[in-house]
Amino acid sequence: MVRGNVIRFDVETINDFLDTLVILAEGEEYLAYSQYLHMYLDHQAIVAALCTPEEGFVLNVDRAPWKLLQKDLTMLAQTWSVLSYFNLAPTSHTFDLNVDRARLIYGFFMKMDMDLDNFISGQITQIAQSNTSQLGFPALLTTLCDAQGVVSDTLTFESLSPMIKLAYIKKNY
Repeated sequence: MVRGNVIRFDVETINDFLDTLVILAEGEEYLAYSQYLHMYLDHQAIVAALCTPEEGFVLNVDRAPWKLLQKDLTMLAQTWSVLSYFNLAPTSHTFDLNVDRARLIYGFFMKMDMDLDNFISGQITQIAQSNTSQLGFPALLTTLCDAQGVVSDTLTFESLSPMIKLAYIKKNY
């Protein structure tokens, strides 16, 4: 509830708002990325796609893959990581890629069909249920509020940002 109005951020609402449709091929139950998340994780394939030669995952104390260092990523992987941090899965730590985020970016590289609206809805839910004061996707939520007739206060609400371009990446990374 925002100022007496129900603001929905479920998958269908975000799909409608962004005018995106999820279309499954005949016989498919999940999109390619969702299927990929349920498969064996091939760390070497991720490293080959995202890292510069001779680089790879930093291992944790159990010798399991832990993270990819930003400095070891290709320029394209760094660009996708910026997009993911600021537009898909907000976090306060925006430097190295943990395994889950590396997997997401690998999905982009492999051009897997994804239901990003489902991903964003899940991220909003996860943030809302956490014990932080963080607000993920403030511009999207503000725009959804505006679409439901919530009177906006420019000191409180945010507007949608312009596209991320190379100048933005250079300035902020």
